[in-house]
Amino acid sequence: MEHRIIDQQLNVLRDKILLLGGTTEAALHRAMQSLTTRDSPLAERVLEDDRIIDQMELEIDRLSVEILALQQPAAHDLRFVISVAKITPILERIADHASNIAQAALVLNNEPQLKNYIDLPIMAENAAEMLRNALDAFTSEDAETSRKVILQDKVIDKCYKRVFDELIEIMIDNPTTTTSAAHLLFVAKHLERIGDYVKDICELNVYLTEAAFIKHSPKI
Repeated sequence: MEHRIIDQQLNVLRDKILLLGGTTEAALHRAMQSLTTRDSPLAERVLEDDRIIDQMELEIDRLSVEILALQQPAAHDLRFVISVAKITPILERIADHASNIAQAALVLNNEPQLKNYIDLPIMAENAAEMLRNALDAFTSEDAETSRKVILQDKVIDKCYKRVFDELIEIMIDNPTTTTSAAHLLFVAKHLERIGDYVKDICELNVYLTEAAFIKHSPKI
């Protein structure tokens, strides 16, 4: 009976973190869409929905603590709860970065559009794909896919460097663009950080599956 109870709770916990992950990915998509289509009402929706994500984080925290305290899971089940407890705040921070992008959109949408968005949409697409693949790998406990997702972050880093260099050049050539270019630089940095956070999720996936810590390891 006790075993069935913990299995049920673990399934609920899995469902909740996957829902949080999907909601976070949607927030990132909407934030970038609000920027590229200059849709300020959509940016406002991202900011409003962030409260929902915060509440989801609290619910997962409470359930994780309850399972640890009352069910005392061992071995794989313990690693699962620990992984969820660590992944949840990472997803919440990714959602915060999406909110920051939405806030930047609210400012930029009231300014003349600066040339184009350079590689920002590519960065966002890669970040969203990484997040989606990381969550899929978590669901299937696929350490190999998690390792591949970690390597994808190099694409985002290269895009970030191109965006940074081009925006600095734009600001030098035309100082009147400084404010808009600076906001786009912040957007690029938020996307770069999201890539780093997804790497953290993948490292926890490997821990869950293999009971191995690969963070700061020269070999992934």
